[in-house]
Amino acid sequence: MARDRNGTEDYATPLKRLLLAIVVLCLTAIFLVWRIDSPRVERFRAQVVDTVVPSFDWAMAPVTATVNLARDFRSYRRIHEQNRELRRELQQMRAWKEAALQLEQENARLRDLNNLALDPQLTHVTGVVMADSGSPFRQSVLINVGAHDGIVDGWAAMDGLGLVGRISGVGRTVSRVILLTDSSSRIPAVIQPSGQRAMVVGDNSAAPLLDFVENAEQVRPGDRLISSGDGGVFPPGLLIGQVAQDPRGRLRVRLAADYSRLEFLRVLRHHGTPAVDGPGALILPGDLAEANPEEPGDG
Repeated sequence: MARDRNGTEDYATPLKRLLLAIVVLCLTAIFLVWRIDSPRVERFRAQVVDTVVPSFDWAMAPVTATVNLARDFRSYRRIHEQNRELRRELQQMRAWKEAALQLEQENARLRDLNNLALDPQLTHVTGVVMADSGSPFRQSVLINVGAHDGIVDGWAAMDGLGLVGRISGVGRTVSRVILLTDSSSRIPAVIQPSGQRAMVVGDNSAAPLLDFVENAEQVRPGDRLISSGDGGVFPPGLLIGQVAQDPRGRLRVRLAADYSRLEFLRVLRHHGTPAVDGPGALILPGDLAEANPEEPGDG
């Protein structure tokens, strides 16, 4: 028997060799049993599996849990990627929604301009509002049409609902529109149905004053207000708004134009009313020819 340097007997080495030999023999026997092709051995293998495998469920639980955890982690990664993709698509859809809303509002403004009833003899130029220079001391906007488009100072500007103001300052490609709410704005108007003459006076508020009314007793809140055409500045019949009354009892104008959303303005080409210089100007040359036909015998 083996001894160590101190002279004591060594039992560990033979035991290790014996255990190794037993393990090798067991493994060889298992291999041979699993490789033998015999009905009897097959029944034996089935009995062994039925007896041993159920008792190893506790040993397989960590392996099963690890496999399920790995599968769940892969599923979570796929869900995370899909969520990120959906968020990106949602952001794109929000951008498209905003663009669609802007187009819808723009189309609504253009439809309002197209549906605006005007005198067929009046032509117009449509411009886009570029900037709003409104302030407590000046109410005006800039539009992208000017002298290049034939714009002239004093012409009326309207949105799809009513009168907005007049041209005051024309550049080559831009023009300034003084709004009816500006303190320098004075518009002669007619109140319907009473037919009273009045003046729409801007005071830098959202509702201009109604001043110089002929007979205020015949005017009621809600009466319609249109341009009178006096002075030849504006064409007659342009809708301004409705008569209203403030808490102090003063008559004001609830404007028909939507000043909160001025995007497009229609500038009316109005060259004024021809001045009558004398009695002869009351009859046009054509009418004069019809009134004095050519006498027979004249060459």
